[in-house]
Amino acid sequence: MARLTARTAFDGLLPITAGDLRLEEVTHDRITWVSPLKGQMAKVSRALDKAVGADFPSPNTHAKGVVWFGPDQALVLGKSVEPMNGAAMVDQTSAWACCALDGSEAAEVLARLVPIDLRDKSFGVGAAARTMLGHMNCVLMRTGKTRYEIMVFRSMAETLVHEVERAMKMTTARHSLTP
Repeated sequence: MARLTARTAFDGLLPITAGDLRLEEVTHDRITWVSPLKGQMAKVSRALDKAVGADFPSPNTHAKGVVWFGPDQALVLGKSVEPMNGAAMVDQTSAWACCALDGSEAAEVLARLVPIDLRDKSFGVGAAARTMLGHMNCVLMRTGKTRYEIMVFRSMAETLVHEVERAMKMTTARHSLTP
């Protein structure tokens, strides 16, 4: 008889390090997509605040596990939320692979891969963006001074590791040559 074994998206792939850089898996017990119905934003924002302690996020921001995901769309990471009147909601837990890149040169690594400005004034702690990483759609969040969380579709986990690891090695090699 065959048995199913639960595996995370990055099982056997992460963590990896290069210099002081570290790419590691981030797991969320639950990922829920939330979209207020027309005219229900204030009601849904209050319900989110009550459920997880964060209002509906402003564009390109994240706070307390609630991430802007597009116009009138958010992802709730890690916390289970009950159905909310006035909102469409879908469990997305199995759809996403989540990881974090941390280290003094993390922004430089990501600058090789994403087409957005990662400087502090443009993408500070608390910023979030739906963007491209290489050829993959991703959600990128800045969660600390040198820490970025990256979400891609689960089927892209291995490709993400390949792309980020390559950029990590190139960045650390470049810095090892600099006196």
